Amino acid sequence: MDFTTIILVVILLVVVYIAYKVGHRTGAGMMDRKWQEDLPGYRQDAINRSRAVLGGHFSEQLAPYLPDFPFSPTESRFIGKPIDLIVFKGADGKNIDEVVFVEVKSGKSKLSAQEKNLKETIDKKRVRWEEYRIPEDITKKRDVEEG
Repeated sequence: MDFTTIILVVILLVVVYIAYKVGHRTGAGMMDRKWQEDLPGYRQDAINRSRAVLGGHFSEQLAPYLPDFPFSPTESRFIGKPIDLIVFKGADGKNIDEVVFVEVKSGKSKLSAQEKNLKETIDKKRVRWEEYRIPEDITKKRDVEEG
């Protein structure tokens, strides 16, 4: 390679480097301006979604006290996840004759995958009673040694 070719290659590399830096800086500036323009919309969307979730949680807990709720509020117990309410029909009269799982929905909301799975499990009557007894050595009263 002769000296002129080397100089041209160096100049070409410098021009490519400068073009890259200018393009990078311009693109970064454009993205920053776009982000600044879009940020209020993203914030408002996050606020709206948060309000919807909070409103949904509030509605789930308030549902037993609404006039068209088909069960007694005093027989309803809020669970939250994976089901909103469990109703013990007949509990007011101390004679539970049915246990009802209630999922509260509003608007156009749909069952989640977990809620669908739970519904299917209940529909197939894969429900049972389990009693757990705490071991006596955990619950028995122990003498306190005086020191």
